[in-house]
Amino acid sequence: MEPFYGPRFGNASSVHRWGREARAALDEARERVARCLGAHPDEVCFTSGGTEADNLAILGPLRSQRQKGRSVIVSTPIEHKAVLATVHHAARDGITERMLDVTTSGVVDLAASEGEIDDSVAVCTVMWVNNEVGTIQPVPEIAQRVKAHGGIMHTDAIQAFGKIAIDVSKLDVDLLSISGHKIGAPKGTGAMYIRRGTPIDPLFHGGSQDHGRRPGTENVAYAVALSRAAELAVEERETEWARVESLRDALEAGLLARIPDAVVHGRGAPRAPHVLNLSVPGTDSESLLMALDLAGVGASAGSACQSGTVTPSHVLLAMGVKADLAIAAVRMSLGSLTTPEHITRVVELFPALIAKARRLSGAA
Repeated sequence: MEPFYGPRFGNASSVHRWGREARAALDEARERVARCLGAHPDEVCFTSGGTEADNLAILGPLRSQRQKGRSVIVSTPIEHKAVLATVHHAARDGITERMLDVTTSGVVDLAASEGEIDDSVAVCTVMWVNNEVGTIQPVPEIAQRVKAHGGIMHTDAIQAFGKIAIDVSKLDVDLLSISGHKIGAPKGTGAMYIRRGTPIDPLFHGGSQDHGRRPGTENVAYAVALSRAAELAVEERETEWARVESLRDALEAGLLARIPDAVVHGRGAPRAPHVLNLSVPGTDSESLLMALDLAGVGASAGSACQSGTVTPSHVLLAMGVKADLAIAAVRMSLGSLTTPEHITRVVELFPALIAKARRLSGAA
């Protein structure tokens, strides 16, 4: 990235030599990302992150699809809010929402959702790996159904890219979102795969950059960074999966051995290795996360604190988890910096933190 903040600080849309140099770097970055996805370079659009990519993928095709008489968006209740909020926004403009059923394990129930995908579907958007529980969704099978009915298929692959092998040339996916900071690139970087021929209206206007799909001066440094991070993620995918999975399994087994009544969400379903989400009856995530933080452990919740009120995760509720258990959910994420020593440390300190949380809640 560094040269593009100094000696190579050219505008990729300019025709002078500094601009041409920046354009060459941007084109190379696009080619690198395309190779990682099995795509053509002109099918890659750089964005400011996953949220923008999801918005563009859902809203971009709607005008063209509505002109064809298609007015339904199909999604799932366990999507990231970047998708759900965008779907709800479209619904306020007359689009009909349909939500696919999910099992108690957090996977789309294809049998129960058989009739939801038909010729009225404009866009179907289903995440590949759930960000809260790590479950892997049957995206290839859903995409086949969508394409059989002439709809446009989008997948939020933000938690999947670098974990699961992705080759869009062999998938019935028209649109795919990735986010840079999930693979070690700077925050605020992202990209979209847009299959050739897929109709896309831009979210904003003002220039012809990126074939008119995303007007505005390109962030060359961030595109370069994302492309290199993507290459590394793909190169290291298989070895990192095995390493992180062994750490996740050790963490899960260690916690369940010491806290037998803990509930691991998504257990038994196909899961990516980098997420462990569990609840301990008689606790709440807010107090437990504070205790973990004081002990030097960074984790997050399956619930959000809004205006001082802790609310259960929409993902867990959609899976049929009871509110009192959902409100106790803690999500632990593992990655390239996670070591066996970290796992041992968490397993050792967790029981005492749980006992304290139960005493404070009166559940002990």
